[in-house]
Amino acid sequence: MSQTQTNRLQEPASSINVGQKERILSLAGGAALTALALARRGSATIPAVIGGVALLAQGLTGNSPIYRALGINTAVRTQPRRVSVPHKQGIHVARAVTINRPADVLYNFWREPSNLPQIIDYIESVQMTGENRAHWTIRLPGGMKAEFDVEVYTDVPNEVISWRSLPDSQIQNAGSVRFRPAPAGRGTQVELTIEFVPPGGPLGQAVMKLFGDMPEQYIGQYLREFKQIMETGEKATTEGQTSGRSGEIGQ
Repeated sequence: MSQTQTNRLQEPASSINVGQKERILSLAGGAALTALALARRGSATIPAVIGGVALLAQGLTGNSPIYRALGINTAVRTQPRRVSVPHKQGIHVARAVTINRPADVLYNFWREPSNLPQIIDYIESVQMTGENRAHWTIRLPGGMKAEFDVEVYTDVPNEVISWRSLPDSQIQNAGSVRFRPAPAGRGTQVELTIEFVPPGGPLGQAVMKLFGDMPEQYIGQYLREFKQIMETGEKATTEGQTSGRSGEIGQ
């Protein structure tokens, strides 16, 4: 895959799923349990040493296989009770692109709400209404507009930003953008995931018309334009060219 192509990303999320305070406690508890087991040799020595080493490993790596199996992540602040897009409902799109810029530069650009309309052209404006909340206005076909409030519920600098719409929004949606080191030091791999549930009536029809039959092409195009902005400082013009959003965008 060339750097200019987007692709469906199927890599696992970050392996860190244990919070910083819990990692410190794991290190302390693991060291104490291991030392105690070695000092008091007996039938419980081997199980105690295994338990102590497991705690030490959890503290050092920030990874808990048990948490992963249960879908728990204490490394980020989340509110799982509030889900905008129910499981296996709505439309889910994930695309990725490699950008020859450091992760912190890309993260800082995306974290500034006023930059989002430069990346995604149907976003008219994003206005912060609180520390982690914003009011979005989007343009739809037929002169329609939709407005909704979102909250940023995961924010790990230079790694991931995740957001979701608040209850009773006109369009229930959620999304995330992840930043990972690209192979061979070729910059940063950026994955954009967007999911939404089209509402009913004319508004829902306008939403579906916006994305057409292949929403992945739209998301891929937005990522390519983001790459152009970050690598060259501007979007490539398409004036006089056939629109890739009519089906010519490479998969």
